[in-house]
Amino acid sequence: MALTRLLMMASRPPCSLSLSLPSPSYKKTSRCCCHRGRRLLLRRAMPGACQDLSTITPTPRQQSMSQLERGSLLVGGRELLVRAPPNVTLRPAGAGVAAASRALLSSEPGRRRRPAATGWRWLSLFRFKIWWMMPATGVGAAAVPAETQMVLLESTIEAGSAAAAERGSLYALMLPVLDGGFRASLQGIPEDELQFCFESGDPDVQTMEAVDAVFINSGDNPFKLLKESIKMVSKIKGTFTHIEHKEIPSNLDWFGWCTWDAFYKAVNPSGIEEGLQSLREGGVPPRFLIIDDGWQETVDQIQGSRRSHPLSDLKENHKFRGETCKNLEYLIKKIKEKHGVNLEKFGVGIVDPDKIYEFYNDQHSYLSSVGVDGVKVDVQNVLETLGRGFGGRVAVTRNALKSAVAKASEDFMPREPTLQTLHIASVAFNSLLLGEIFIPDWDMFHSEHESAEFHGAARALSGGVVYVSDRPGVHDFSVLKKLVLPDGSILRARYAGRPTRDCLFTDPVMDGKSLLKIWNLNNFTGVIGVFNCQGAGQWVWPVKETAYVPININITGQLSPSDVESLEEIDGDDWNGETAVYAFSSCSLSRLQKHQSLEVSLSTMTCEIYNISPIKIFSEVVRFAPLGLIDMFNSGGALHNVSSIADSSATTIHIRCQGPGRFGAYSATRPELCRVDENEVEFAHAEDGLLTFYLPPSSSQDNLRHVEIVYKAS
Repeated sequence: MALTRLLMMASRPPCSLSLSLPSPSYKKTSRCCCHRGRRLLLRRAMPGACQDLSTITPTPRQQSMSQLERGSLLVGGRELLVRAPPNVTLRPAGAGVAAASRALLSSEPGRRRRPAATGWRWLSLFRFKIWWMMPATGVGAAAVPAETQMVLLESTIEAGSAAAAERGSLYALMLPVLDGGFRASLQGIPEDELQFCFESGDPDVQTMEAVDAVFINSGDNPFKLLKESIKMVSKIKGTFTHIEHKEIPSNLDWFGWCTWDAFYKAVNPSGIEEGLQSLREGGVPPRFLIIDDGWQETVDQIQGSRRSHPLSDLKENHKFRGETCKNLEYLIKKIKEKHGVNLEKFGVGIVDPDKIYEFYNDQHSYLSSVGVDGVKVDVQNVLETLGRGFGGRVAVTRNALKSAVAKASEDFMPREPTLQTLHIASVAFNSLLLGEIFIPDWDMFHSEHESAEFHGAARALSGGVVYVSDRPGVHDFSVLKKLVLPDGSILRARYAGRPTRDCLFTDPVMDGKSLLKIWNLNNFTGVIGVFNCQGAGQWVWPVKETAYVPININITGQLSPSDVESLEEIDGDDWNGETAVYAFSSCSLSRLQKHQSLEVSLSTMTCEIYNISPIKIFSEVVRFAPLGLIDMFNSGGALHNVSSIADSSATTIHIRCQGPGRFGAYSATRPELCRVDENEVEFAHAEDGLLTFYLPPSSSQDNLRHVEIVYKAS
């Protein structure tokens, strides 16, 4: 492993940085070490199999935006990196990127360079454990945590000034990436310098230079910046695929149950059937099942002071073979016929890398033959510790199977009260990066738990899978029915849930003043969840070593329809900016222009969800905005199509909506009548414009109701 310094903090580029080792002596793989007086190579070149960046010519506008002057990397006249050695050069990273930095940091014994520039605040996503990330925010390079996987920066120069308003916001992104057989990470040091750590994980795998190990890009929209950058890195590196190009598993749109917290390793066939039945009887049938650890055939082994349980057979263990359950195939067939579930299996194990495909092909072939629909592989992070003798961590993990879905944070821990708010904050911030690569799984939760409403609301906004690990018969169906329809479907939003722009550089857990707002988008509405995560926990691990006492903090903040990014995707060409905003918990309806705001006040561990629907004008007279199933957390997720037909006698709005449930919409005027599947229904129309009526159960296979709202021509 080797290290270099990115002298920080200052401005806006899209670049890639690389590292060259002046000496092969940096071969330690256990930690990052600083060699005083050494400046290692930062360069911008591509491996032979990748795109040759030297053939890309920047446009005049790109050249004017990014430049290197007297050791400072400038974008739009603002510095990002300062006091770089004189042999630093700049060239483009690819189409749509302003510049790529190629930097050779020379060896100058005894000299330390410190950044003089200020004017940036940053968000870091860093690994606090070998298997999980969490966020940190700050200013100055010194506080950037070790093992940082991403740094997003916002320029604070001239904030609030007329010049800033004219130029707009400026964001920069730094992504340490894979480079050949090496991986990179970032970390700050007390001298206010940003270090670049480069490692293979195998002492026999060394290099004299690091090529394209840090990618830097910039833009005026942080969400578009991340999306475009991840797409670009995917294209240049070829080591992963952007989420838009992955096939999404169908089970994501269905409610699920996992056996882990319910049974841990004591899982057994009768318990599985009991759990499925209890949820089904409560009106929220699981449509996929994860049989977690405890079903495989393992043996106990003790090596020194360590106990392990290696796999001894690909088939199920004795609990799933006997008189009441003949075998795994028998159980799967039985529960599929009775409960209509898809089945996933959980597995943990370490396999010789040379035999990895043989092992998984054999295991998956067997599981498929008995009716298993998918496999969840846990503890994949262990692969990076096994690189010695196999070409390093990158070589080993490149053989791992690629997925469209993956966990986004530390596990849900029902017995750790101070971890509940940290979990929500972590998954939301981690999804900024991870949501561009796969659909983040925000983990299971318990419906019968003091934080159930808090977790349930967050899962509704996650854009990912919704599942619980309740013990059989221990459920709060009032929470579950805000997430799950009677057929087992959920109302999943379009994207990964992420913090709103004004929350990106705040600490929603410990600063005592900031609310966490998470946004997402549906086909016809936006949605924002506001969470008070203050006072209930702190960013310290492990939890057992802390003596934190939760306190209640009341916080007031602001919410605006403009907090929903990409609202233009659903607003239509003729939209005048007015929205209908429905608050889930208070059942209140407001009308706001896009950039107007309303006040939100919450106490610790409480939340509110706002469904935001652009108000459209139909036939020049009917002002209308659908809200969906307003007794569900993400009500707008139920809307599949909205259209209208008008003639001389009436204007009819047609809606295809999931059900059953209470349908709601904003309607400026009272309609003449409402129909559901061609049957007229009673409706209510309040003074604030809230129109409501009930969508009855239906036997249709797609679970969609045809709603007609008729307005008589005046």
